Amino acid sequence: MDLIFYRNTELIHTINRMRMLLNTEYKRDESKKAPSAEKVLAELFELAGTNGYAGNLWHCLLTEALISDVNPYTLSVERRELKSGTLRKAVLTDLETFHRLYRIDLDALEKEYRQPAFKLIQDYSTSGTESVKYDPETVGELRSLAVSLAEARDATALRDRLEEFYKEYGVGELGLHKAFRIKGENADIAPIHNIEKVTLDALVGYDDQKAQLTANTESFLNGGGANNCLLYGEAGTGKSTSIRAILNAYYDRGLRIIEVYKHQYRYIKDLIDELRTRNYRFILYLDDLSFEEFEVEYKYLKAVIEGGLDGRPSNVLIYATSNRRHLVKESFDDRPESPMDKHKNETVQEKISLYSRFGVTIYYPSPATKEFYRIVDELAKRNGIDMPEEELHLLANRWELAHSGLSGRTAQQFIEHLKEETYGG
Repeated sequence: MDLIFYRNTELIHTINRMRMLLNTEYKRDESKKAPSAEKVLAELFELAGTNGYAGNLWHCLLTEALISDVNPYTLSVERRELKSGTLRKAVLTDLETFHRLYRIDLDALEKEYRQPAFKLIQDYSTSGTESVKYDPETVGELRSLAVSLAEARDATALRDRLEEFYKEYGVGELGLHKAFRIKGENADIAPIHNIEKVTLDALVGYDDQKAQLTANTESFLNGGGANNCLLYGEAGTGKSTSIRAILNAYYDRGLRIIEVYKHQYRYIKDLIDELRTRNYRFILYLDDLSFEEFEVEYKYLKAVIEGGLDGRPSNVLIYATSNRRHLVKESFDDRPESPMDKHKNETVQEKISLYSRFGVTIYYPSPATKEFYRIVDELAKRNGIDMPEEELHLLANRWELAHSGLSGRTAQQFIEHLKEETYGG
């Protein structure tokens, strides 16, 4: 397919094969090796299962190709830099092609190839299973946009509707997914599919902590002053849950999260350089942040937080969780009076200074017994467990003594156990 801009998506291959079915040159000349109608239909049905298509599968395919291709035009619209000019005119050549493709007569193909499946792909109903590639919100937007683009009267209307989408959601993987992780031995990112749909309200208690986290994130999204944030405290108190909840709450306002593991910290600077030009707000998420005394990755992190000559871009923050406040483990040899290092005090200060690089630090303590019971009561209520309070607390107390102690995670595990054992799940 002769396109100027929309050339990079792998979906173009399937689109081209569908076009070959219409091309008389391919149908008459066996050397052209046109694909079979059945092969093209099989590809569409497969995409419906993996990508969440519904309704007209052909229209969904065209739509995904248009919103997943990162090119000079789509990037300019995403950054809101393109209001007029040559790019907007030049892209109409591509969009005129897509406008014709939306109008392919699938009924005519059904008759020509005597394949009734062409009728089925025009009104496809899902089996109710989730897409393995996109979150439900993204699938819903794709399906709605497919209907809207198919109704566009011409290429200009198609462009206008697409530009609305690019400005609101962005383009490519960063626009179509919520969360990512670094893959391979470089700063490339890969999407994380089907993020847990947890909300801050699902985390019982910790109201002050949630308010601090929300306020910092809101300020970040609004372009105000915001700080790198460290959530620290005992295991199972809801630190990681809070991060996931923040993502779910603010995804539709352009928030994206990229999870970075300890061995990848050396790539963070390259990653930030890539992100600074995109029209999103990125949180680099460092889960379970801590370092043993022999590990030096914390130096990469300090350098990134402090910033170099170019400074940290305004659209990137670091959120980290840790089970301990002092992120770098110290040993007795780190004491200033140790004879092994004349500058030991400087070494100690270097290690403990990482904590001070986070402008917002939020402590998540383990709940006291009374608070633990309150969490159990609330979770029991949410899960429809009707049990006398005294009996419920007695069972909860036995559970936490035999397991991980007082924490929100222990309370949740207890409730899940109670549902299974007492109510049959």
